[in-house]
Amino acid sequence: MTTTFPDISINTDRLVLRALEAADAPALAEMMNDEMVAAWTAVPQPFTEAAAHRWITDDAPTERTAGRGLDLAVTEFLTQRLVGIVQLGTTDWRVRSTEMSYIVAPWARGEGYAAEAALATAQWLFKDQGFERIELRTAADNTASQQVAQKIGCISEGVLRGACIARTRTEDGEWADLRTDFILWGLLPEDLDGVADQMAEAGYSSFTDWS
Repeated sequence: MTTTFPDISINTDRLVLRALEAADAPALAEMMNDEMVAAWTAVPQPFTEAAAHRWITDDAPTERTAGRGLDLAVTEFLTQRLVGIVQLGTTDWRVRSTEMSYIVAPWARGEGYAAEAALATAQWLFKDQGFERIELRTAADNTASQQVAQKIGCISEGVLRGACIARTRTEDGEWADLRTDFILWGLLPEDLDGVADQMAEAGYSSFTDWS
């Protein structure tokens, strides 16, 4: 039984999802230093280009080859500009389940890129990799992330009380930890029925291919 994700490229009409590359480091560091990313993730702040290089050359390859997860750069098809990241983690190969998360650069928000990339990844996982379940966890107040989960067909399965550490700015401009809840979402293969068509009607890509 396969227990490692392949080195994959996933294409939609507007996006290419691929492995992180060394040239992505400056854009990756800039994206990780965004206020919204800092508030809703555990990414160290400030996030340096050196940290981005370690992520690209060490952390991401190690996660993939160990079978724990997969980090995909999300780039615009026409410009090749880095618009975000899709991550898979805490993968259970026996259950054929993995946890998905996504980050979008501030300049690229509002274009439907997160939903398009997440849907394409889910389609690949279910159709090509034989997965049976994808989980997402969104902080209780992170409505943008919750809207993406709903767009791709995820079902809210409950609240994990006090399970999330978010961050908030203090009066002196520093970051402080803030405990909150996680909303747990589940996505099964049958939940994708009709989702691609609905997104296409809304003006977003419904075509997905991988190699």
